[in-house]
Amino acid sequence: MTPRQALQQRLAALDAHLRAENPNLLPVLPTFRAFDRILAGLGLIDRYESLTTRIPWWPMVAVLGTFSAGKSTFLNGYLGEVLQNTGNQAVDDKFTVICHGPETRKEALPGTALNADPRFPFYRIADEIEKVAAGEGKRIDNYLQLKTLAGPRTKGKIFIDSPGFDADDQRRSVLRLVDHIVELSDLVLVFFDARHPEPGAMQDTLRHLVAKTVNRADARKVCYILNQVDTTAKEDNLEAVFGAWQRAIAQAGLVSGRFYAIYDQRSAVDIQDDGRRARYEARRDHDLAEIHTRINEVEVARAYRIIGSIDSLTKELEGEVLPKLREAMATWRRRVLTGDAVWGALLLALLGTVVQTVGGGFGAFVGWMFENADGGLPLHLIGTAVLLGGLFLAGHFKIRQFFARRIALSLSDRFGDVDLDLRAAFLKNTRFFRSIFAKQPAGWGGRARRAIFAIREATAVHVQRVNDLYTDPAGRRAREAAPGPAAAAE
Repeated sequence: MTPRQALQQRLAALDAHLRAENPNLLPVLPTFRAFDRILAGLGLIDRYESLTTRIPWWPMVAVLGTFSAGKSTFLNGYLGEVLQNTGNQAVDDKFTVICHGPETRKEALPGTALNADPRFPFYRIADEIEKVAAGEGKRIDNYLQLKTLAGPRTKGKIFIDSPGFDADDQRRSVLRLVDHIVELSDLVLVFFDARHPEPGAMQDTLRHLVAKTVNRADARKVCYILNQVDTTAKEDNLEAVFGAWQRAIAQAGLVSGRFYAIYDQRSAVDIQDDGRRARYEARRDHDLAEIHTRINEVEVARAYRIIGSIDSLTKELEGEVLPKLREAMATWRRRVLTGDAVWGALLLALLGTVVQTVGGGFGAFVGWMFENADGGLPLHLIGTAVLLGGLFLAGHFKIRQFFARRIALSLSDRFGDVDLDLRAAFLKNTRFFRSIFAKQPAGWGGRARRAIFAIREATAVHVQRVNDLYTDPAGRRAREAAPGPAAAAE
Protein backbone atom coordinates (compact mmCIF):
# COMPACT_ATOMS: atom_id res chain seq x y z
CA MET A 1 0.00 0.00 0.00
CA THR A 2 1.34 3.41 -0.97
CA PRO A 3 1.36 6.36 1.48
CA ARG A 4 -1.36 7.99 -0.61
CA GLN A 5 -3.57 4.91 -0.40
CA ALA A 6 -2.94 4.60 3.34
CA LEU A 7 -4.05 8.19 3.89
CA GLN A 8 -7.16 7.71 1.76
CA GLN A 9 -8.03 4.60 3.75
CA ARG A 10 -7.68 6.46 7.07
CA LEU A 11 -9.80 9.35 5.80
CA ALA A 12 -12.47 6.94 4.58
CA ALA A 13 -12.54 5.23 7.99
CA LEU A 14 -12.86 8.61 9.72
CA ASP A 15 -15.67 9.64 7.37
CA ALA A 16 -17.55 6.42 8.13
CA HIS A 17 -16.99 6.88 11.87
CA LEU A 18 -18.35 10.44 11.86
CA ARG A 19 -21.38 9.49 9.76
CA ALA A 20 -22.24 6.87 12.35
CA GLU A 21 -21.27 8.70 15.56
CA ASN A 22 -21.25 12.46 14.98
CA PRO A 23 -22.46 13.55 11.52
CA ASN A 24 -22.46 17.19 12.65
CA LEU A 25 -18.66 17.18 12.35
CA LEU A 26 -18.58 15.89 8.77
CA PRO A 27 -18.47 19.43 7.25
CA VAL A 28 -15.28 20.08 9.24
CA LEU A 29 -13.27 17.49 7.28
CA PRO A 30 -12.84 19.59 4.08
CA THR A 31 -11.57 22.47 6.23
CA PHE A 32 -8.92 20.23 7.77
CA ARG A 33 -7.92 18.99 4.32
CA ALA A 34 -7.54 22.59 3.12
CA PHE A 35 -5.24 23.21 6.07
CA ASP A 36 -3.33 20.02 5.21
CA ARG A 37 -2.46 21.47 1.80
CA ILE A 38 -1.09 24.67 3.34
CA LEU A 39 1.03 22.80 5.89
CA ALA A 40 2.31 20.33 3.30
CA GLY A 41 3.25 23.25 1.03
CA LEU A 42 5.27 24.73 3.89
CA GLY A 43 6.89 21.37 4.62
CA LEU A 44 5.43 21.21 8.14
CA ILE A 45 3.75 17.87 7.42
CA ASP A 46 4.34 15.26 4.76
CA ARG A 47 2.21 15.51 1.63
CA TYR A 48 0.57 12.18 2.52
CA GLU A 49 -0.19 13.12 6.13
CA SER A 50 -3.26 14.83 7.51
CA LEU A 51 -4.17 16.79 10.61
CA THR A 52 -7.27 14.62 10.85
CA THR A 53 -5.10 11.69 11.94
CA ARG A 54 -3.35 13.72 14.64
CA ILE A 55 -6.38 14.54 16.75
CA PRO A 56 -8.82 12.14 18.41
CA TRP A 57 -12.39 12.43 17.16
CA TRP A 58 -13.90 10.49 20.03
CA PRO A 59 -14.44 12.42 23.27
CA MET A 60 -11.79 11.40 25.81
CA VAL A 61 -11.89 11.32 29.60
CA ALA A 62 -8.54 10.66 31.30
CA VAL A 63 -8.26 9.50 34.92
CA LEU A 64 -4.77 10.17 36.30
CA GLY A 65 -3.19 10.46 39.72
CA THR A 66 -1.30 8.79 42.53
CA PHE A 67 -1.22 5.12 43.46
CA SER A 68 -4.20 3.90 45.53
CA ALA A 69 -6.04 7.20 45.05
CA GLY A 70 -9.19 5.35 43.97
CA LYS A 71 -8.99 5.99 40.21
CA SER A 72 -10.11 2.52 39.17
CA THR A 73 -12.75 2.37 41.89
CA PHE A 74 -14.21 5.63 40.63
CA LEU A 75 -14.29 4.36 37.04
CA ASN A 76 -15.88 1.07 38.04
CA GLY A 77 -18.53 2.98 39.96
CA TYR A 78 -19.27 5.42 37.17
CA LEU A 79 -19.42 2.73 34.46
CA GLY A 80 -21.46 0.37 36.60
CA GLU A 81 -19.13 -2.55 35.90
CA VAL A 82 -16.09 -3.90 37.74
CA LEU A 83 -13.70 -3.65 34.80
CA GLN A 84 -10.60 -2.51 36.63
CA ASN A 85 -8.82 -4.20 39.52
CA THR A 86 -8.65 -2.14 42.69
CA GLY A 87 -6.58 -2.18 45.86
CA ASN A 88 -4.33 -0.21 48.18
CA GLN A 89 -1.23 -1.26 46.26
CA ALA A 90 -0.41 -0.82 42.57
CA VAL A 91 -2.62 -3.33 40.76
CA ASP A 92 -1.98 -2.31 37.16
CA ASP A 93 1.05 -0.74 35.54
CA LYS A 94 -0.55 -0.12 32.14
CA PHE A 95 -2.71 2.59 30.66
CA THR A 96 -6.14 1.04 30.10
CA VAL A 97 -8.32 2.42 27.33
CA ILE A 98 -12.02 1.67 27.81
CA CYS A 99 -14.48 2.15 24.97
CA HIS A 100 -17.91 0.89 23.97
CA GLY A 101 -18.13 -2.53 22.39
CA PRO A 102 -20.69 -5.17 21.47
CA GLU A 103 -19.71 -7.11 24.59
CA THR A 104 -17.90 -6.43 27.84
CA ARG A 105 -14.28 -7.63 27.78
CA LYS A 106 -12.65 -7.73 31.19
CA GLU A 107 -9.78 -9.61 29.57
CA ALA A 108 -7.78 -6.83 27.96
CA LEU A 109 -6.76 -6.66 24.34
CA PRO A 110 -3.05 -5.90 23.76
CA GLY A 111 -1.60 -2.44 23.15
CA THR A 112 -1.14 -3.29 19.47
CA ALA A 113 -4.92 -2.92 19.10
CA LEU A 114 -4.49 0.78 19.92
CA ASN A 115 -1.13 1.47 18.29
CA ALA A 116 -2.21 0.18 14.85
CA ASP A 117 -5.73 1.66 14.64
CA PRO A 118 -5.90 5.29 13.39
CA ARG A 119 -9.33 5.74 14.96
CA PHE A 120 -7.82 5.66 18.44
CA PRO A 121 -5.76 8.44 20.06
CA PHE A 122 -2.72 6.17 20.41
CA TYR A 123 -2.20 5.54 16.72
CA ARG A 124 1.53 4.89 16.16
CA ILE A 125 2.33 5.97 19.71
CA ALA A 126 5.04 3.28 19.70
CA ASP A 127 7.06 5.54 17.39
CA GLU A 128 6.85 8.37 19.94
CA ILE A 129 7.88 6.06 22.78
CA GLU A 130 10.83 4.89 20.72
CA LYS A 131 12.00 8.50 20.32
CA VAL A 132 12.27 9.05 24.07
CA ALA A 133 13.28 5.52 25.07
CA ALA A 134 15.15 3.48 22.48
CA GLY A 135 13.92 -0.11 22.28
CA GLU A 136 10.69 0.55 24.20
CA GLY A 137 8.56 1.16 21.13
CA LYS A 138 8.44 -2.57 20.36
CA ARG A 139 7.17 -3.22 23.90
CA ILE A 140 3.90 -1.33 23.39
CA ASP A 141 1.91 -4.15 25.00
CA ASN A 142 3.68 -3.34 28.28
CA TYR A 143 2.24 0.17 28.22
CA LEU A 144 -1.27 -0.05 26.80
CA GLN A 145 -4.29 -2.31 26.88
CA LEU A 146 -7.85 -2.05 25.57
CA LYS A 147 -11.08 -3.10 27.26
CA THR A 148 -14.62 -2.81 25.93
CA LEU A 149 -17.90 -2.31 27.78
CA ALA A 150 -21.39 -2.78 26.42
CA GLY A 151 -22.89 -0.34 28.93
CA PRO A 152 -24.57 2.92 27.90
CA ARG A 153 -22.07 5.22 29.61
CA THR A 154 -19.24 4.31 27.23
CA LYS A 155 -21.16 5.11 24.06
CA GLY A 156 -19.43 7.85 22.11
CA LYS A 157 -16.60 8.21 24.64
CA ILE A 158 -13.17 6.84 25.48
CA PHE A 159 -12.01 6.50 29.08
CA ILE A 160 -8.34 6.14 30.01
CA ASP A 161 -7.30 4.73 33.38
CA SER A 162 -3.65 5.34 34.21
CA PRO A 163 -1.13 3.69 36.51
CA GLY A 164 -0.04 5.70 39.52
CA PHE A 165 2.69 8.36 39.69
CA ASP A 166 4.30 7.91 43.08
CA ALA A 167 7.64 6.65 41.75
CA ASP A 168 10.49 9.10 42.19
CA ASP A 169 11.98 8.42 38.79
CA GLN A 170 9.32 7.78 36.17
CA ARG A 171 10.28 6.24 32.87
CA ARG A 172 10.43 8.82 30.13
CA SER A 173 8.23 6.61 27.96
CA VAL A 174 5.46 6.67 30.58
CA LEU A 175 5.70 10.44 30.92
CA ARG A 176 5.47 10.77 27.14
CA LEU A 177 2.20 8.84 27.26
CA VAL A 178 0.93 11.05 30.09
CA ASP A 179 1.69 14.21 28.12
CA HIS A 180 0.00 12.70 25.07
CA ILE A 181 -3.11 11.82 27.08
CA VAL A 182 -3.40 15.23 28.76
CA GLU A 183 -2.95 16.95 25.40
CA LEU A 184 -5.71 15.01 23.65
CA SER A 185 -8.28 14.57 26.42
CA ASP A 186 -11.42 16.66 26.74
CA LEU A 187 -11.60 16.09 30.49
CA VAL A 188 -8.72 15.17 32.81
CA LEU A 189 -9.55 13.95 36.32
CA VAL A 190 -6.48 14.09 38.55
CA PHE A 191 -6.95 11.99 41.71
CA PHE A 192 -5.19 12.40 45.04
CA ASP A 193 -5.47 10.26 48.17
CA ALA A 194 -6.95 12.03 51.21
CA ARG A 195 -5.07 9.56 53.41
CA HIS A 196 -1.78 11.01 52.12
CA PRO A 197 -2.51 14.62 51.11
CA GLU A 198 0.84 15.99 52.21
CA PRO A 199 3.11 17.44 49.48
CA GLY A 200 5.76 14.74 49.93
CA ALA A 201 3.49 11.98 48.67
CA MET A 202 2.10 14.23 45.96
CA GLN A 203 5.30 15.74 44.61
CA ASP A 204 5.62 13.55 41.48
CA THR A 205 1.99 14.05 40.52
CA LEU A 206 2.30 17.77 41.16
CA ARG A 207 5.38 17.95 38.96
CA HIS A 208 4.08 15.87 36.06
CA LEU A 209 0.35 16.53 36.06
CA VAL A 210 -0.29 19.85 37.75
CA ALA A 211 2.65 22.12 36.91
CA LYS A 212 2.35 21.43 33.18
CA THR A 213 -1.30 22.48 33.08
CA VAL A 214 -0.78 25.90 34.63
CA ASN A 215 -0.08 27.68 31.35
CA ARG A 216 -2.41 25.63 29.17
CA ALA A 217 -5.08 27.52 27.26
CA ASP A 218 -7.50 24.67 28.02
CA ALA A 219 -6.59 24.27 31.69
CA ARG A 220 -10.29 24.29 32.58
CA LYS A 221 -10.56 20.71 31.36
CA VAL A 222 -8.39 19.53 34.28
CA CYS A 223 -10.25 18.75 37.52
CA TYR A 224 -8.47 17.98 40.80
CA ILE A 225 -10.15 15.40 43.03
CA LEU A 226 -9.31 14.59 46.64
CA ASN A 227 -10.66 11.06 46.96
CA GLN A 228 -11.41 8.88 50.00
CA VAL A 229 -12.22 11.89 52.17
CA ASP A 230 -14.37 9.59 54.33
CA THR A 231 -11.11 8.78 56.15
CA THR A 232 -11.16 12.30 57.60
CA ALA A 233 -14.55 11.75 59.25
CA LYS A 234 -13.12 10.30 62.46
CA GLU A 235 -11.26 13.53 63.19
CA ASP A 236 -13.90 15.58 61.39
CA ASN A 237 -11.16 17.63 59.73
CA LEU A 238 -12.20 17.50 56.07
CA GLU A 239 -11.88 21.28 55.65
CA ALA A 240 -8.36 21.30 57.12
CA VAL A 241 -7.19 18.39 54.93
CA PHE A 242 -8.88 19.89 51.88
CA GLY A 243 -7.22 23.26 52.51
CA ALA A 244 -3.77 21.72 52.97
CA TRP A 245 -4.20 19.81 49.73
CA GLN A 246 -5.22 22.95 47.82
CA ARG A 247 -2.22 24.83 49.21
CA ALA A 248 0.11 22.05 48.04
CA ILE A 249 -1.32 22.36 44.53
CA ALA A 250 -1.00 26.14 44.67
CA GLN A 251 2.71 25.73 45.44
CA ALA A 252 3.04 23.92 42.11
CA GLY A 253 1.84 27.14 40.44
CA LEU A 254 -1.87 26.45 40.11
CA VAL A 255 -3.94 29.29 41.55
CA SER A 256 -7.27 28.45 39.91
CA GLY A 257 -9.17 25.36 38.92
CA ARG A 258 -12.03 23.16 40.04
CA PHE A 259 -11.46 21.07 43.16
CA TYR A 260 -13.64 18.22 44.41
CA ALA A 261 -13.80 16.00 47.49
CA ILE A 262 -15.42 12.57 47.09
CA TYR A 263 -15.38 9.00 48.36
CA ASP A 264 -16.82 5.64 47.32
CA GLN A 265 -19.90 4.73 49.29
CA ARG A 266 -19.36 0.96 49.01
CA SER A 267 -15.86 1.00 50.50
CA ALA A 268 -16.29 3.96 52.88
CA VAL A 269 -15.55 3.82 56.58
CA ASP A 270 -18.54 3.74 58.88
CA ILE A 271 -19.41 7.26 60.08
CA GLN A 272 -21.25 6.83 63.38
CA ASP A 273 -22.41 10.39 63.92
CA ASP A 274 -25.60 10.97 61.91
CA GLY A 275 -25.06 14.69 61.42
CA ARG A 276 -21.46 14.24 60.38
CA ARG A 277 -22.40 11.43 57.99
CA ALA A 278 -25.11 13.57 56.41
CA ARG A 279 -22.66 16.45 55.95
CA TYR A 280 -20.07 14.20 54.33
CA GLU A 281 -22.63 12.53 52.09
CA ALA A 282 -24.02 15.89 50.97
CA ARG A 283 -20.55 17.10 50.03
CA ARG A 284 -19.78 13.83 48.22
CA ASP A 285 -23.09 13.76 46.31
CA HIS A 286 -22.75 17.39 45.24
CA ASP A 287 -19.20 16.96 43.94
CA LEU A 288 -19.90 13.59 42.29
CA ALA A 289 -22.90 15.10 40.51
CA GLU A 290 -20.69 17.89 39.13
CA ILE A 291 -18.03 15.42 37.98
CA HIS A 292 -20.64 13.23 36.27
CA THR A 293 -22.08 16.30 34.57
CA ARG A 294 -18.63 17.22 33.26
CA ILE A 295 -18.18 13.69 31.91
CA ASN A 296 -21.58 13.76 30.22
CA GLU A 297 -20.74 17.06 28.53
CA VAL A 298 -17.49 15.93 26.90
CA GLU A 299 -19.24 15.19 23.61
CA VAL A 300 -20.25 18.83 23.33
CA ALA A 301 -16.77 19.93 24.42
CA ARG A 302 -15.17 17.66 21.81
CA ALA A 303 -17.13 19.25 18.95
CA TYR A 304 -16.02 22.72 20.00
CA ARG A 305 -12.44 21.58 20.67
CA ILE A 306 -12.12 20.04 17.21
CA ILE A 307 -13.42 23.16 15.50
CA GLY A 308 -11.50 25.43 17.84
CA SER A 309 -8.29 23.56 17.10
CA ILE A 310 -8.44 24.85 13.53
CA ASP A 311 -8.54 28.46 14.68
CA SER A 312 -5.78 27.77 17.21
CA LEU A 313 -3.63 26.25 14.49
CA THR A 314 -4.03 29.26 12.21
CA LYS A 315 -2.88 31.49 15.08
CA GLU A 316 -0.04 29.12 15.90
CA LEU A 317 1.04 29.06 12.26
CA GLU A 318 1.11 32.84 11.80
CA GLY A 319 2.12 33.82 15.32
CA GLU A 320 4.76 31.19 16.14
CA VAL A 321 5.67 28.82 13.32
CA LEU A 322 6.26 31.31 10.51
CA PRO A 323 8.27 33.74 12.69
CA LYS A 324 10.48 30.86 13.84
CA LEU A 325 11.02 29.78 10.25
CA ARG A 326 11.84 33.34 9.15
CA GLU A 327 14.25 33.75 12.06
CA ALA A 328 15.99 30.45 11.20
CA MET A 329 16.19 31.45 7.52
CA ALA A 330 17.65 34.86 8.42
CA THR A 331 20.27 33.22 10.66
CA TRP A 332 21.13 30.77 7.90
CA ARG A 333 21.38 33.59 5.34
CA ARG A 334 23.79 35.60 7.49
CA ARG A 335 26.01 32.63 8.14
CA VAL A 336 26.06 31.58 4.50
CA LEU A 337 26.92 35.10 3.33
CA THR A 338 29.69 35.29 5.92
CA GLY A 339 30.96 31.89 4.81
CA ASP A 340 30.81 32.95 1.15
CA ALA A 341 32.84 36.06 1.93
CA VAL A 342 35.49 34.00 3.68
CA TRP A 343 35.52 31.41 0.90
CA GLY A 344 35.73 34.11 -1.80
CA ALA A 345 38.64 35.74 0.03
CA LEU A 346 40.42 32.39 0.24
CA LEU A 347 39.96 31.84 -3.50
CA LEU A 348 41.38 35.28 -4.28
CA ALA A 349 44.28 34.63 -1.95
CA LEU A 350 44.85 31.31 -3.69
CA LEU A 351 44.79 33.05 -7.08
CA GLY A 352 47.31 35.62 -5.86
CA THR A 353 49.58 32.85 -4.61
CA VAL A 354 49.39 31.11 -7.98
CA VAL A 355 50.26 34.36 -9.79
CA GLN A 356 53.25 34.97 -7.55
CA THR A 357 54.41 31.38 -7.89
CA VAL A 358 54.20 31.33 -11.70
CA GLY A 359 56.08 34.62 -11.88
CA GLY A 360 55.77 37.72 -13.98
CA GLY A 361 53.51 39.60 -11.59
CA PHE A 362 49.91 40.65 -11.93
CA GLY A 363 50.42 42.49 -15.25
CA ALA A 364 51.86 39.40 -16.88
CA PHE A 365 48.94 37.37 -15.57
CA VAL A 366 46.42 39.83 -17.06
CA GLY A 367 48.25 39.73 -20.36
CA TRP A 368 48.15 35.96 -20.32
CA MET A 369 44.41 35.95 -19.73
CA PHE A 370 43.80 38.15 -22.81
CA GLU A 371 46.40 36.40 -24.94
CA ASN A 372 45.23 35.67 -28.47
CA ALA A 373 42.01 37.56 -27.74
CA ASP A 374 42.32 39.83 -30.84
CA GLY A 375 39.31 39.11 -32.94
CA GLY A 376 38.44 36.06 -30.80
CA LEU A 377 37.38 34.98 -27.38
CA PRO A 378 39.71 35.45 -24.41
CA LEU A 379 39.80 31.73 -23.71
CA HIS A 380 42.23 32.01 -20.81
CA LEU A 381 39.99 34.59 -19.13
CA ILE A 382 36.87 32.50 -19.66
CA GLY A 383 38.61 29.40 -18.40
CA THR A 384 39.87 31.15 -15.29
CA ALA A 385 36.45 32.66 -14.59
CA VAL A 386 34.76 29.28 -15.03
CA LEU A 387 37.28 27.62 -12.76
CA LEU A 388 36.98 30.23 -10.02
CA GLY A 389 33.20 30.38 -10.38
CA GLY A 390 32.94 26.61 -10.18
CA LEU A 391 35.12 26.49 -7.10
CA PHE A 392 33.13 29.30 -5.49
CA LEU A 393 29.77 27.63 -6.21
CA ALA A 394 31.01 24.27 -4.95
CA GLY A 395 32.10 25.91 -1.73
CA HIS A 396 28.89 27.95 -1.55
CA PHE A 397 26.68 24.86 -1.66
CA LYS A 398 28.85 23.10 0.89
CA ILE A 399 28.56 26.14 3.16
CA ARG A 400 24.78 26.23 2.65
CA GLN A 401 24.50 22.58 3.52
CA PHE A 402 26.78 22.82 6.55
CA PHE A 403 24.93 25.70 8.19
CA ALA A 404 21.51 24.31 7.25
CA ARG A 405 22.27 21.12 9.12
CA ARG A 406 23.65 22.99 12.13
CA ILE A 407 20.61 25.25 12.40
CA ALA A 408 18.15 22.41 11.73
CA LEU A 409 19.44 20.60 14.84
CA SER A 410 18.18 23.49 16.96
CA LEU A 411 14.66 23.24 15.53
CA SER A 412 12.01 20.85 16.77
CA ASP A 413 10.52 18.13 14.61
CA ARG A 414 7.46 18.08 16.89
CA PHE A 415 6.25 21.62 17.47
CA GLY A 416 2.88 22.71 18.82
CA ASP A 417 -0.35 20.85 19.46
CA VAL A 418 -0.20 18.69 16.33
CA ASP A 419 3.55 18.07 16.17
CA LEU A 420 4.46 20.23 13.18
CA ASP A 421 7.91 19.51 11.76
CA LEU A 422 9.78 22.82 11.93
CA ARG A 423 13.04 21.10 11.04
CA ALA A 424 11.72 19.67 7.77
CA ALA A 425 10.09 22.99 6.86
CA PHE A 426 13.38 24.82 7.41
CA LEU A 427 15.37 22.30 5.36
CA LYS A 428 12.85 22.73 2.54
CA ASN A 429 13.88 26.39 2.42
CA THR A 430 17.58 25.54 2.17
CA ARG A 431 17.45 23.26 -0.85
CA PHE A 432 20.01 24.08 -3.53
CA PHE A 433 17.56 25.79 -5.90
CA ARG A 434 16.16 28.12 -3.22
CA SER A 435 17.67 31.60 -3.13
CA ILE A 436 19.28 32.52 0.16
CA PHE A 437 17.70 35.97 -0.24
CA ALA A 438 14.11 34.63 -0.11
CA LYS A 439 12.42 36.38 2.81
CA GLN A 440 9.26 34.27 2.97
CA PRO A 441 9.23 30.51 3.65
CA ALA A 442 8.55 28.22 0.72
CA GLY A 443 4.82 27.67 0.33
CA TRP A 444 3.84 30.95 1.98
CA GLY A 445 2.48 33.74 -0.17
CA GLY A 446 -0.68 35.43 -1.33
CA ARG A 447 -2.45 32.18 -2.17
CA ALA A 448 -1.67 30.68 1.24
CA ARG A 449 -2.88 33.84 3.00
CA ARG A 450 -6.15 33.73 1.07
CA ALA A 451 -6.54 30.05 1.96
CA ILE A 452 -5.99 30.84 5.65
CA PHE A 453 -8.65 33.57 5.46
CA ALA A 454 -11.09 31.10 3.87
CA ILE A 455 -10.32 28.54 6.60
CA ARG A 456 -11.08 31.10 9.31
CA GLU A 457 -14.36 32.00 7.66
CA ALA A 458 -15.26 28.30 7.40
CA THR A 459 -14.39 27.83 11.09
CA ALA A 460 -16.84 30.57 12.05
CA VAL A 461 -19.55 28.82 10.04
CA HIS A 462 -18.79 25.51 11.76
CA VAL A 463 -19.04 27.14 15.21
CA GLN A 464 -22.36 28.75 14.32
CA ARG A 465 -23.72 25.42 13.12
CA VAL A 466 -22.73 23.68 16.38
CA ASN A 467 -24.15 26.61 18.37
CA ASP A 468 -27.47 26.08 16.61
CA LEU A 469 -27.53 22.51 17.94
CA TYR A 470 -27.14 23.53 21.58
CA THR A 471 -28.46 27.08 21.80
CA ASP A 472 -31.59 28.96 20.77
CA PRO A 473 -31.18 32.60 21.85
CA ALA A 474 -34.19 33.80 19.88
CA GLY A 475 -36.43 31.03 21.21
CA ARG A 476 -37.30 29.99 17.66
CA ARG A 477 -37.32 26.27 18.38
CA ALA A 478 -39.42 26.81 21.48
CA ARG A 479 -42.01 28.73 19.44
CA GLU A 480 -42.00 26.09 16.72
CA ALA A 481 -42.50 23.35 19.31
CA ALA A 482 -45.33 25.20 21.06
CA PRO A 483 -48.86 24.23 19.94
CA GLY A 484 -50.77 26.73 17.82
CA PRO A 485 -53.99 28.45 18.94
CA ALA A 486 -56.19 25.81 17.33
CA ALA A 487 -54.26 22.94 18.90
CA ALA A 488 -54.28 24.69 22.28
CA ALA A 489 -58.05 25.14 22.07
CA GLU A 490 -58.53 21.44 21.47
